Amino acid sequence: MIQFVAENIPSPLSDDQSRRISRWVRAVAAGYGFATGDITYIFCSDERILEVNRQFLGHDYYTDIITFDYSTPSRISGDIYISLDTVASNAEQLGIAFDDELLRILIHGVLHLTGQGDKTPESKAVMTDKENAALKLFTTIP
Repeated sequence: MIQFVAENIPSPLSDDQSRRISRWVRAVAAGYGFATGDITYIFCSDERILEVNRQFLGHDYYTDIITFDYSTPSRISGDIYISLDTVASNAEQLGIAFDDELLRILIHGVLHLTGQGDKTPESKAVMTDKENAALKLFTTIP
């Protein structure tokens, strides 16, 4: 099951958008040979993601996304925290729509669950290519 939870902030998604994104996530996962298990997107504030980053990862900085991976060899599962504050500021800095940046971040977490990393310049470039391919697929999802 794919769930969308907003922690003490308004959800950025309507029910229709959530259903479409769920279909998209399942399609992207299938393209990498995975079924989807339990994936929970937790939309939160900068302060909450900083708290999660400190508590679980020992990092003392803000970020747009933190992915906790509970996957098995054939099924992706995880909790994906997304700071809507940082998504908004990233979108503004990039000169793109908030919804476009949110979609990129949503699928970024899924790509992490499929095993894609982004710690080196080379792996970041591969991640961006995979995000772009997934975003293109999104346009075909009813």
